[in-house]
Amino acid sequence: MRYSAGGLLAVLGLLLVLAAPARAEEARFARLRVNMVKDQIARPPDYRTPVRDPRVLRAMRIVPRHLFVPPSDRDRAYGDYPIPIGYGQTISQPYIVALMTEMLEVRPEHRVLEVGTGSGYQAAVLSGLVREVFTVEIVEALGTRAEKRLDQLGYDNVRVRLADGYFGWKEHAPFDRIVVTCAATLVPPPLVRQLRPGGRMCIPVGGQYAVQYLTLVEKAPDGRVTMEKKLPVRFVPLTRSDR
Repeated sequence: MRYSAGGLLAVLGLLLVLAAPARAEEARFARLRVNMVKDQIARPPDYRTPVRDPRVLRAMRIVPRHLFVPPSDRDRAYGDYPIPIGYGQTISQPYIVALMTEMLEVRPEHRVLEVGTGSGYQAAVLSGLVREVFTVEIVEALGTRAEKRLDQLGYDNVRVRLADGYFGWKEHAPFDRIVVTCAATLVPPPLVRQLRPGGRMCIPVGGQYAVQYLTLVEKAPDGRVTMEKKLPVRFVPLTRSDR
């Protein structure tokens, strides 16, 4: 089929008209991200400690959080609360994602292990800050969905594994940093062993119906391990395999 010059212009005009709503929608979400960082993270409205690391704030402004929640919740994606993603799991509140990322003190050369892939959002935030992200998810449907989403969005330095995160990812250890996005009753010893000397781990510790504390685990160059409770939190529990 051949088009006249006028016909080609008409087709191009139609494509531009069809694309305009999508561009407007993305611009709206971009404004919501800017406001999220400004009002919830950099200058939170309550007792919370502001997140100040400019690299973390930039990552939170860039990663399209609305693409990591169920389509029915996209208009709520930038609210100051966690959002269910199915299978009893949630995508964490934006402030908590930013705070845990800042607590890790990541550097561009780091290799990071995440336990609890969930939607893939925390891995996406880390992706632009470090060399490699290794993320483990025990719920097959969530892990498969997150891996596909991360690949489609171009987060090509993130590797996803379907497994029991309690045991980490031994084949790629040691890790410079470890982040756990679900609450364990105790800090898993395999994760401590997989943390590189000089490394940091951020993990919520406590039972599902007990007080949980966001805990910073540090391993000194000589291998000595210290743990410090930072603030009370509420996370879904670390799911274990039956095997």
